Amino acid sequence: MQRSLISILFFASSLLSAQTPAQAAATHPAFHVDVTGDGAAIILIPGLSSPGAVWDGTVQHLCVQQHHQCHVLSLAGFAGTAPIAEPLLPAVEQQLSDYIADHGLDHPTVIGHSMGGFLGMKLAADHPQQVGRLIIVDTLPALGAMQRPTITREQLLQAGAVMRDQMLKSSDAQGRAYLARVIRTMVSKPADVDRVAGWGAASDRSTVATSMYQMMTDDLRQDVARIEAPTLVLGTWIGYKDYGSKDQFEGTFKSQYQKLPGVTIEMSDTARHFIMYDDADWLYARIDQFLK
Repeated sequence: MQRSLISILFFASSLLSAQTPAQAAATHPAFHVDVTGDGAAIILIPGLSSPGAVWDGTVQHLCVQQHHQCHVLSLAGFAGTAPIAEPLLPAVEQQLSDYIADHGLDHPTVIGHSMGGFLGMKLAADHPQQVGRLIIVDTLPALGAMQRPTITREQLLQAGAVMRDQMLKSSDAQGRAYLARVIRTMVSKPADVDRVAGWGAASDRSTVATSMYQMMTDDLRQDVARIEAPTLVLGTWIGYKDYGSKDQFEGTFKSQYQKLPGVTIEMSDTARHFIMYDDADWLYARIDQFLK
């Protein structure tokens, strides 16, 4: 069960029209932003190794067919984008907070998938006055504590270091073989498997390994109590049914989010980790209801 949810994380502008691309990159080098639509702002953050394009269908639904403005991030080092020298996760969090302030976004909704959901949690906990609503798609506050709720900080650091070092030392062939196995647990259609695999292969290995280490060794179970935004958590389990039952996975989600006031948790019975591909209608219906 732990290995399966950890494995999924291998994979997670028009508003800047007054700036040149070079100026925009200098302002927030940890990501670039594509903006679509007009209306209330929604920020969408992809998961590990995924580009902003993972949200294309969601953008069409929310910001073309409906009256919202989507700000879609693509993160440095993922899916062919150039990496940055500094650790990615804290850089994205701070630069995204600055982006919200600099562009006058009024309590935007933040939607994050996988590692993007983890970043959304961090942003909403550390900058609670900036986030209007939060939607977390298939991730946990403490991934490394999934099977061992009482794991210590030192143990988290040790386990995270082992995983990071294994990722960095593996050969390209080993990485591709592992990726091929893992992706089939995360998304169903062959075309989507190929798409996600391509993103993973094009991602910077050091950025992926370091980001995974940062998320594995962090524990937000207490920090989520600082989140003021109404929060919707959408989880999956069917792709990992060999590792546990729906009740077990749902119980883990409820336990880890128990400090988050008023959180709503819903579990899909059909979609794998990339819910936006496996059951987009289910995802959109729950987002629409939450944003009403």
